[in-house]
Amino acid sequence: MTAESEAHFKRNYETHLKHLKLKGLQPKTIDAYARAIRRIGAYFDHQIDDLTAAQLTDYFSDLLESHSWSAVKLDLYGLKFYYTHVLHRPWVHLDLIKPPKSQRLPDIVTVEEAARLFKATRVASYRVFFFTLYSLGLRIGEGLRLEVGDIDAGRRRVHIRDAKGNKDRFVPLPDRTLAVLRRFWQLHRHPWLMFPSRQGGWKAAHFASSPLDRGGVQVALRKVVYSCGIKKRLPPTACATVMPLI
Repeated sequence: MTAESEAHFKRNYETHLKHLKLKGLQPKTIDAYARAIRRIGAYFDHQIDDLTAAQLTDYFSDLLESHSWSAVKLDLYGLKFYYTHVLHRPWVHLDLIKPPKSQRLPDIVTVEEAARLFKATRVASYRVFFFTLYSLGLRIGEGLRLEVGDIDAGRRRVHIRDAKGNKDRFVPLPDRTLAVLRRFWQLHRHPWLMFPSRQGGWKAAHFASSPLDRGGVQVALRKVVYSCGIKKRLPPTACATVMPLI
C-alpha cells in the first residue's frame, strides 16, 4: 500500500463517518458500519473502492470463520452504505450473502432467578439499573439514556426516548420502581441523569457528564449471572414481573 492510497482511504473513511451521522443512524449502527470499513480496509490493504465479487466472497467467508452471522451482515451493510454514499456507486452484490433463517424464543427469567440476580449485585448503581430494566421492560441503551425528567410520577409512566426505530414510547411505572428510583436518586442527586457515571464515587456522580458505561454494565451482568449459576441468556427485556424483589 502506498502513502497515497492510505491517505485516500482515510479521506473516504472520514466522509463515511460524516454520512453516517447525517443520515440520523443510531450510535450503535454508526459504530458497526464504521468498524466494518476499518475491518474491510485492513483486510484489503485499504484498497476497497473496486472490490470484485470474488474478493468479497473470500472476505465474508473468512469473516464467518471467526464471527457471527450478525457481524457478517453488519459488515455487508456497512460496505453497501460506503459504496452508496461515499463512492456513489450502485450496490450490485445483492445475493452475495443469505444468512440462515432462524427464530429463537427468549429465555424467560423466573421471579426467583431475578431475585438471586439482584441480591448478588453488590454495586448499588448496577443493582438498581438491572432492576429498572426488568421492571420496565427496557433495553440496556434505553435504561442508560433515562433522565430524571423522563420519570412521570404523577401519571405513573416513564418516557422512553430514542428507542428502537428512533421512536419514543411510554411504559407504565410501578409504585415499587418509583420508590427504588427515588431512593437511588437521593444518593447522587444528578440534575438530569438517572444513572450517572459512578467514576469517582457518589460525590463525583453528581457532576458526571455521561451515564454508566455500557460495557461496564454488560460485564457486571455477565459476572453476576455466572456467580448465580443461571444458565440462561439474559436479554434486557426477559422479565417484567420482578417489582417486589428489591
